[in-house]
Parts: sequence; structure tokens; C-alpha cells
Amino acid sequence: MSQPDLFENPQPEPSGSAAKRVKELTEQILHHDDLYYNRASPEISDAQYDKLYRELEDLETRHPELLEPNSPTKRVGGEPIEGFKQITHALPMLSIDDVFELKDSEEPAGELIAFYQRLIKHLGREEIAVTVEPKIDGVAVSLLYREGRLAYAATRGDGTTGDDITHNVRTIRSVPLDLQGHAPDLLEVRGEIFMPNEAFAAMNTERDEAGLPTFANPRNATAGTLKQLDPKVVAKRPLAFLAHGHGAYEGPEFSDAMTFSKSLEKLGLPINQPLIEAGNLEEVLAAVKRIDKQRHDLGYGTDGVVIKVTSLAERAQLGHTSRAPRWAAAYKFLPEQQETKLLDITIQVGRTGVLTPVAELEPVLISGTTVSRATLHNQDEIDRKEVHIGAMVLVEKAGEIIPAIVKVTHAAKNAKRYSIFQSVDGKCPSCEGPITQEEGFVAWRCSNFQCPAQAVTRITHFASRKALDIDGLGETVAEALVRHKMCHNPLELFHLEEDQLGPLNLGSEESPRRFGQKNASRVIKSLKEARNKPLNRWLYAMGIRHLGESAAKELSRLHQTLSEVVESPLLAELLKDTRADAKKKNELLLPYQMSGDVGPAVALAISEFFESEAGQHVMQALANLDINPKSDNHLPKAAEADTSNMPLIGKTFVITGTLSEERGVFKERIEAKGGKVTGSVSKNTDYLLAGEGGGSKRDKAEKLGVKIIDEEGLLTLLA
Repeated sequence: MSQPDLFENPQPEPSGSAAKRVKELTEQILHHDDLYYNRASPEISDAQYDKLYRELEDLETRHPELLEPNSPTKRVGGEPIEGFKQITHALPMLSIDDVFELKDSEEPAGELIAFYQRLIKHLGREEIAVTVEPKIDGVAVSLLYREGRLAYAATRGDGTTGDDITHNVRTIRSVPLDLQGHAPDLLEVRGEIFMPNEAFAAMNTERDEAGLPTFANPRNATAGTLKQLDPKVVAKRPLAFLAHGHGAYEGPEFSDAMTFSKSLEKLGLPINQPLIEAGNLEEVLAAVKRIDKQRHDLGYGTDGVVIKVTSLAERAQLGHTSRAPRWAAAYKFLPEQQETKLLDITIQVGRTGVLTPVAELEPVLISGTTVSRATLHNQDEIDRKEVHIGAMVLVEKAGEIIPAIVKVTHAAKNAKRYSIFQSVDGKCPSCEGPITQEEGFVAWRCSNFQCPAQAVTRITHFASRKALDIDGLGETVAEALVRHKMCHNPLELFHLEEDQLGPLNLGSEESPRRFGQKNASRVIKSLKEARNKPLNRWLYAMGIRHLGESAAKELSRLHQTLSEVVESPLLAELLKDTRADAKKKNELLLPYQMSGDVGPAVALAISEFFESEAGQHVMQALANLDINPKSDNHLPKAAEADTSNMPLIGKTFVITGTLSEERGVFKERIEAKGGKVTGSVSKNTDYLLAGEGGGSKRDKAEKLGVKIIDEEGLLTLLA
């Protein structure tokens, strides 16, 4: 017998002609938002939608008393907030225990079967009805509605208390601000906020073209976006929401998860799909297999399924531990693997000069796509796995994205050890310059500073915000400039004209995408301003190995011009008795430093750069351009320093986790008040600034007794 609709009565209508029209427009806009964002079936054109939206905006402007907090016009975001308040969840937001596929097991779904058998044991019967749905790789959130209106939204936090992110969630168009029909008095909906794959890729392209840093993956981008203090920034990010559960609830009773899910749909809430009901273990395994095949077409990241007992009464009977319910489990898929033949190994020169071996494979279908190449990382990886040309190898998509060789399954006859150095005859495949392998490092690297393979990286770094901050010149633009032979190195940017840049094709011949005159004008304006940027910015922009921002600032404090740095007696002193054996000293081979200490490693790198043909070319090119970078004494000499407004002098910080802004912003704030930011936690660290997550750095800080602070704690120190 089917259950009645739980939420079927309409809400009362406000009085007054203006109020009536505002209500009509709000309902129409929310209806069309639901069709467009949740059902992918719009009924009207963008122009018609904009007309409705503008009419509502106009009415709210003329009648501010009618402007509601949940108005569709609030989707663009309100004023920035000062910080995140904390919300205590009405019911704890528990995690879900993971169960995994087991490699090389006779029963790969063994842990899943064991979970289902525990349900059978506790409930005392052989068949238990459960739901099976995709596991969304997003950020868990709680949305609480009172009488059908969004009251607040919060992150999971520690399960008991989370951050109030209502101001950001209001901007997400797939989240209804007012529920449809007659809603229950209290409804707490739980689900995931995420970025759809295509929208994430498009956003990264736009950020890159605007000269902004790109995000590593949709999950990180989502978490970082929700921590923004300015909702206008959030409104520009392509976030989406799907519901998959509930917490606190006051309304008509319902007996099972499927009934509740259908009711959520009628309220206008987007739900996670497919949601499959399985009545026994055989049906559970079939549902898992079905989602495994469909997951590549879902449009968002997923690495498994979530299985939940359907009956709410049985959920209550099973209960939960201190951290997770006993009635649910998250089943993680193993990356799909296939065997194929390694036909060849080719060498790619990366944008930082690193030579990367790539396996050329006999094409094979993995996770819905044809794989013909896989990374081999470096010589150590090749040696460890005994990889060689002609071998049969097992290939998987690591993290469901990057193909990688797991192992050699059958060696080729008369197999020979593969050597990167010998395969390229000791020369860079891109420029035929010499390749080197520093002691302590596994990578082979091209040491030619003018190697064309590195041009895009050098131009991108040169134009980055922390370097010369060339507005509008990101990696995509740099790649197009190099591809069209308009620029071979960063200093050639200063020869570009606006009418050259405007028609620049950022796309392909088949799908052209013009850079545009407005963007070209921004770049040329920034290049003119870059001529007068201070010495520390120019030093950092050159991309000299080991020379980070802090070291560049220190050099700028001690030297007035670039010429002084090139001929510096201070750097020469550091190199005394070390040049001959510098590359043998482990302390000189540390990776890219951000600590600000100018030691022999930095001195050697600077000396080698400016003594090289590339370095001399840079100095000559700067002279021809009449550019002479000068110090702005960014860091005063110790004897002259006024420390009255620098409360963090002598304090060392490490930054970790997801914060409301990029880490570089917090680094600048700390340094402006005299503090120092390093990359790793040690006994010399005074504070760990920790956002959401933090992982190993947080654990190490706790072990060493380092004080852990949040953003509000930092604001207190800065003040």
C-alpha cells in the first residue's frame, strides 16, 4: 500500500499587490531554477529568466520591506562576514565506516559481505532491505529548514559542532531557500556539496586565463570555497548540492528511507541518484556492480557506494558507535586493472626541466576510457618494478584519473635494464642541452635555462601574483604565446603589442578562442607596471632554483640593485671553500626553500645562474629594455627596524589545512608583522595555523607541543 504525500498543503499567500507580485516572481524563479539546476530541463530562455529576475530586483529596491533573506536575488551573495560562527548539530553528524575491496582475494567484496552478515546477525533474519547509492566526493553539510525556510547550513566539523556556512550556501542555486508545498515544522537535510567535473574544469580554465592559481581537484576546490568569508566569491564558483539523508525532524511520520527520499523530491530538494533498493545480499552485489559501471557518467567524483538499512525502525535497533552508525557502510572500489604490453618508453621534458619516462602501451580499456600511456615517474620507480620494454604489465587508473603501471606480470625474453640517461644519450630531448642528476635526488633535469620545453612554466611563474603579477596572463595564455611562437622566454613579453595579443587564439584551429582586446589591454598595462616592481619581485620572478620569496626579500634588503646581487661580496663569502664540494653537501640539496634563509645553496644557485649563458642573456635583455630593478628596502636592516608594530618578530609559523583564503594571503600577513613561515613543523615552530583537515602536520604539532591556532587565533596575534 502506497503512503500518502507527506507535504501536500500550500503555504498562505501574503497580502498587497506588490507583495503578491514579489511572491509570484519568487515562485516562478525558484521553479525555473529547479528545472535548470536540478532537472536539466529548462522551460524558458535565459532572456526570459533575466526579465523575471530584473523585475523582482526592481520591486525589492522600491519596497525594501519585502526583501526576504531567502530571496532569489540573494544568490549573488551578501556582504563579507568577519569569521565563522559555530553551530551545534541538533543530532550528531556521524561518519560512515569504510569497507574495502581486497586485492588478490578470492572474494574481492569480502568486507562488504561481512558487513551485510553483521546486519543479519543483529536483526535475526536472512534478508535485510538496504539502499545503495553512489558515494559523492564532496563536503558533508547539514541544511536545517524551519517551516519550509532555510534557517542555517553547517559543515560536519567534529560531528557535534560545525561552521555556520549559511551565507555561502544561500548562493548555491541547487539548494532551495524555500521548500515547495507544505513542509514539516523542522527538517534537517544532510548531503554533499561538490563541484561537477565539467564545471570544475571550466572554472580552472577561466582562473588560469585570468592569471589566478588553479585548484588541484574538485574536492579541495569545494572545501576551500565553503571557507570563503565573502559570499560574492562563492557565488561565482560552480557548487552543487545533493541530499542523501536526514537528521532532526518534526513532521508526519515515515517508515523508511525510500519514502523519505521521494518526499524530499516533492519538496524541491535534489537527491543523490541512482538510489537502488536491494532486498538481499545478491541484490546488493548486483546494485554495487551496476553503480560501478555507471559511475564514470555521473558527472561528479565518486570512488564507491554507500549502503544503508532502509527501515528507520531497524536503524534505531542497530544504533551506532561513538563515531559511526552500525546500519551504514561506505564500500570503496578498487581501481580497475588490466594487463597489456609495454611497447616503448619515451621521455617527456616537463615544464620545470624534469625528464619523465612515459610508458607507451598497447591500448586497453580501463574505467571506461582507452589507455595507451602511463607515467613511470622516475628511474627509481623503473628499477624498483623492474620495468622494461616488451614486458607484459598490469595497469590501473590511480585515483581513477592517472594511469599507472602496478607491476610487471611477464618479463620479455632477453630483457635489459632501462636507463633514462642512456636512452637520451645524456642530452635533453627538447634542446639537446646537458642533463644532470643532483646527489640526493632521483630526477634527471635539463640544466639549460633557455630550454623551450620550460618556456611555458617560466613565463607563467614570471607573471604569477607573487612574482610580477601580470594581470590576465595565466598558463593557458603562456602556452598559446609559446605555441604561436610569439614568446620564447619571459623577457620577450615586454616586446608584445596590444594589437598582437588581442587576436591570440587560446583554443585550437577547429575550436578557436580569441584572447580579446580587453584582456590584451590588461596584460600590456600590467607589463608597464612590472618594469617598476621592486628588486625582490624580480629576483623571485626569474625562477632561480632554491630562491624563494623570503630569500628574495632578504637579498633585496641587503642589496640596492640587481647588479649588486650579481656581484655581491656577501654571496661570494658564503661560497668560500664550498663551491668545489657544494653539490656533495646534503644541506645544499634541500628542495625549494621558503624559509627565507640565504645560505650556500641559494648563493651557489644565484652564482651559477648569472654566470651561465642564460643568465648573461637576461642581464643584457634587461639593459636593452632599460629595466633596472631596485630595492624598496622591503625588510629594514636590523639596526634600523621599528618593531613597535611587529608583534610576531622571532615567531615561526607553519600553515596547513583548508582556510578561508589562499595560504599566500596568510603568509603575507604573518610576514608583515615580523613573523616567518616555514614549510614543515619542527621543535622550532611556534604556531601551527590550521584550517579544516591538517593531517600529518597537525599530528606532528600535537606530538611536539606546538601551539595550534585557527584564523581567529591568528587575528588575535596580529592585533
